[in-house]
Amino acid sequence: MYVLAINGSPRKGGNTEILLQETLAPLAANGWETELVQVGGKKLRGCIACYKCFETKDNSCIVKNDIFNDLFEKILRADAIILGTPTYFTDVSAELKGLIDRAGLVAIANGRALAGKIGAAVVAVRRGGATHAFDSINHMYLMSQMIVPGSIYWNIGVGLAPGDVKKDAEAMANMENLGQTIHWLGSAMQPHQKSFPVSTFGRRE
Repeated sequence: MYVLAINGSPRKGGNTEILLQETLAPLAANGWETELVQVGGKKLRGCIACYKCFETKDNSCIVKNDIFNDLFEKILRADAIILGTPTYFTDVSAELKGLIDRAGLVAIANGRALAGKIGAAVVAVRRGGATHAFDSINHMYLMSQMIVPGSIYWNIGVGLAPGDVKKDAEAMANMENLGQTIHWLGSAMQPHQKSFPVSTFGRRE
């Protein structure tokens, strides 16, 4: 099985990436193919609401001059997706918001392509606002018929300077548990993927 972690922070090697790597570790140990992709600081614009994806139905966005379509190919292949973000003004980073909006819409346009995948949110925060950023990611998962696993707390790590989250023992334990839970859930779901009840409501033919 394949898990894709997406880092919405422009800080490579920062707190968000540390939390994501901690989540991936149990999955790699259990034989999952793991990949971490950096989107923070990269060219990834928001949705322009042209709805061309409902016409083309080719699992891509009509906007071709950024990293979205290459990234969406990985998302489609993934059994589990972990979106990570720092907390910017109590929400996700701009690049991650662009990804959420476009991936959510392109997936709906292509037969609800995210349905039945596992989705987890991971958030780094200095002080406040993390639960809103956490919700912003999970809202897209839940309306896309994805399965959202729980852990021992919300998937939030506290820190300001790069590496500070390593001092947050509860957060690190939570991320390890989240990875273990994703492994358990993915293993339980795998034999039943073909029978997942994908909704046809609102589908534009």
